[in-house]
Amino acid sequence: MSRYGKNATAAYGLWRLPMREPTAKHPTDVAVLTFVGPDARVGQARKAMRVLGFKEAEKRQADGTAIPWRESRHFKPAEQLPAMLLVGARYREGLTQTDLAEQTGIHRRHISEMENGKRPIGKTNARKLAEALNIDPRRLLTI
Repeated sequence: MSRYGKNATAAYGLWRLPMREPTAKHPTDVAVLTFVGPDARVGQARKAMRVLGFKEAEKRQADGTAIPWRESRHFKPAEQLPAMLLVGARYREGLTQTDLAEQTGIHRRHISEMENGKRPIGKTNARKLAEALNIDPRRLLTI
């Protein structure tokens, strides 16, 4: 038995310890619930949910309601919205940057820069990209 216990195994001279607790689940395995009910029973509801393994969401406004999605830490400023739409539309169509570059005649590096908000999309490029991605070109222009 090693000094790390009977469940530890050696691999290439290094010790690999058994996991002591499970790793965090992927965010898609998490359910977010919202309830409406009497104020007098809020404490009981929280206690019951904790017993079932739920925990309270971390971000809430003063009145207890959820934070609007534009105020969340995941939302980028409005000037980056066209870039996010470009990435999403390309992903939805199942295209790589190289595929999109071939279809539009726009250099792949320029597409990458547009997706990262480092280069403005412009009207001409918006038309080319929108045609390839089956979207309205106005969605790709800065708000």
